[in-house]
Amino acid sequence: MNEAINTLQAIVLGLIQGLTEFLPISSSGHLAMIPLVSSWPDQGLAFDCVVHLGTLTAIVYYFRTDLINMTFGFGETIKQRSWSANRDGQMAWMIGFATLPVGFAGLAFKDFVENELRSVEVIAYASIGFGVLLYLADILGKRTRSEAAWGIKDVMIVGLAQAVALIPGTSRSGITMTAALFLGYTREAAARFSFLLSIPVIFLAGSLKIKDWIELPMQTTPLSALVIGYVASAVSAYICVVYFLKFLNRVGMGPFVLYRIILGFVLLWMVW
Repeated sequence: MNEAINTLQAIVLGLIQGLTEFLPISSSGHLAMIPLVSSWPDQGLAFDCVVHLGTLTAIVYYFRTDLINMTFGFGETIKQRSWSANRDGQMAWMIGFATLPVGFAGLAFKDFVENELRSVEVIAYASIGFGVLLYLADILGKRTRSEAAWGIKDVMIVGLAQAVALIPGTSRSGITMTAALFLGYTREAAARFSFLLSIPVIFLAGSLKIKDWIELPMQTTPLSALVIGYVASAVSAYICVVYFLKFLNRVGMGPFVLYRIILGFVLLWMVW
């Protein structure tokens, strides 16, 4: 049995996953960092699987109406054999296309990322560097384009940027919002597309973790810890998405950039 996960740790790790998955501050970086800078051993694959399922549950529930519309719209494009037959269906296609780069990159570089890049130094430098890039996008981007402006070229640029998030500390939501802001989209349009784009990515990442877990069945975690982790990540992720979108235009990206930079330098100080 994995003695690393008790009730307190399950709550803390679930909350961290839920709060950081959609904020532009890197969930994978935080979860990878905890066992590196504390006495807590790695939480294990089983726990990673359930907290990813928790955040997936939260985002699917939040966008349930959009997803239903996109599902029917996708069917309409197939029925009419026309990409432009339905805007919701077109968006479903674009999210699928934008997911391809990170899917291919994840399969190609999975072992390298997990074995070579999971270090405090990498997380620190990525947190600082991509945080500064997010700040530049926020202040230099025109922020005039709405969700209606999304086209295949723009979503593929965001999709390619998303592949960079395999580097721990980068933040998937952060780098996709950065790309969208540089393309001139509003903060809300950038965030909403980033969140919708997270659905297939979280599903794929969770599936890979489940595959690894099945191949290593000797790694077990108490059922109570899994349930607690799932609930904590799902509830905190849903609350995070609601309030992030609600207050994004008011607060901007500044607080998250500042947090990233401070976190990065604290980690570097710990290493040095």
